[in-house]
Amino acid sequence: MQKINRYRKKHAYISESLIWRYFLHILRGLKTLHDMDILHRDLKCANVFISKDGRTAKLGDLNVSKVARDGLVKTQTGTPYYASPEVWKDEPYGLKSDIWSLGCVIYEMTALKPPFRAKNMEGLYHSVLSGKFDRIPKSFS
Repeated sequence: MQKINRYRKKHAYISESLIWRYFLHILRGLKTLHDMDILHRDLKCANVFISKDGRTAKLGDLNVSKVARDGLVKTQTGTPYYASPEVWKDEPYGLKSDIWSLGCVIYEMTALKPPFRAKNMEGLYHSVLSGKFDRIPKSFS
């Protein structure tokens, strides 16, 4: 298995049909975790592994995953570019935070860059909380 970042370096872009395939694979992995009340908490492109034939995506790196008590956790962890607004605001967060991160991963697969970027952490904080990001390339539906 290779990480999605390495796959992107070998290929100039990822086709929309392959992005949908990866999305479904990642979503099924998250559903399995979420059905057990486990939050991944560090979903990012570097933690999505692609099979050698390029057809299968799997979630990896569960080092910071956590069982949610009463559906919510409070400790902040994970990669800032993919962190949900609740995490940035140091508020309790739940399964939806992983879904936010999944959205960031899908965005990055289409645009080849994270949706929220800044020169420093404070700028990234404001970027995420504003919810403003560039449109994905028009070649995608």
